[in-house]
Amino acid sequence: MKVLFIGGTGVISSSCSELCIEKGIDLYLLNRGISLRTPPEGSHIINCDIRNIQEAENELANYKFDVVVDWIAYNKLHVETDYKLFQNKTSQYIFISSCATYLKPPVNFPIDENTPLYNPGWNYANDKITAEKFLMDIYNKYEFPVTIVRPSHTYDKTKTPLKGDYNLLYRLNHGKKIILHGDGNSLWTLTHAKDFAKGIIGLLGNSKAIGEAFNIVSDETLTWNKIAQIIAEKAGCDLKIIYLSADFISRYDSDWGSNLKWDKSFPGIFDNSKIKAFVPDFNPDIPFSKGVEEIIEWYSNIQYQIVNYNFDIMQDKMIDDFDSGK
Repeated sequence: MKVLFIGGTGVISSSCSELCIEKGIDLYLLNRGISLRTPPEGSHIINCDIRNIQEAENELANYKFDVVVDWIAYNKLHVETDYKLFQNKTSQYIFISSCATYLKPPVNFPIDENTPLYNPGWNYANDKITAEKFLMDIYNKYEFPVTIVRPSHTYDKTKTPLKGDYNLLYRLNHGKKIILHGDGNSLWTLTHAKDFAKGIIGLLGNSKAIGEAFNIVSDETLTWNKIAQIIAEKAGCDLKIIYLSADFISRYDSDWGSNLKWDKSFPGIFDNSKIKAFVPDFNPDIPFSKGVEEIIEWYSNIQYQIVNYNFDIMQDKMIDDFDSGK
């Protein structure tokens, strides 16, 4: 099977690229080659900027693929470009959407693929919704072979679940408070990228998946308090938490606040029975308590201990202002 990943060296897609090679898939990666993650040995690199449609057309002129997966399409314009590029070049096109697209606030749990798509307060989610609608329209009108995949919060060894990546460990190691939204008791689903890879690999070239959407998420749900507790315990640090509302956080960082208010403030409890039915090998078995050990090990390397001091200072100011009643 000949597969093209647009991207392929990101947080989620790197594990998928590695699993493709392990499974003997003929994998091509189209990207600009600027990721800190190294493409797996055996993959073919097409060095190209997908946002430059003329460059992409030239580079792809002599290619056809069984499957194209776009890991870095975030809006309608991006998928329109993909349609122009691949409408006659692939037997399946997979769009990586997001569980953030589902109805906010949620009404029923667990959230399955039939839940309405509506998130009025977050541009990221709305752009994904618009892209999905365009793709399903061209599937219905022109039989463009679309499959939609909705991850929730997926991480790898380089990504802490809380904002700031290494900054989180830096604050823990220096005895500083970390910020959690609300009261920290909302439930959330974390999925290791290696588990996610087992789900999407079974959709590649699967004709029954065309015209369908899939949640690819783990079975584990944790409170944000528990997530923070696990990180601190594995890092060998005392845990000091301050609870701030998403609206308060938005005064200092609107992007962070919007992400919390319109996604992470709500319970992230998802139904993954559909992907399990289509892909029997999908058995997510990496608990966060195990996955966080990889994160701690990654950041034990001094070259990755990069502190965003502006972000750290902003958090200190937020905490000081809150404590002083501002």
